[in-house]
Amino acid sequence: MPDIAQLEQQILADIAAAPDEAALEAVRVAALGKAGSVTALLKTLGALSPEERKTQGKDSKKKK
Repeated sequence: MPDIAQLEQQILADIAAAPDEAALEAVRVAALGKAGSVTALLKTLGALSPEERKTQGKDSKKKK
C-alpha cells in the first residue's frame, strides 16, 4: 500500500489527466469510494502504533 504522499501524487496526476467530467468522477470514486484507495488507507490506521496513527490519521484526513 502506498503512503499518503504517493497516493496524493497519483490521484492529482489522475485528475490532471481526466479528459472529461465522467473521467473525473471515476477518479473520485476510485479514490474516495467504498473500495477506494484513500478509504483502504484509512482502514489500515488501526494496525499502527498510537503515535503513528496520530500522525498518519491527521495527514490522511487532511488529504481526504
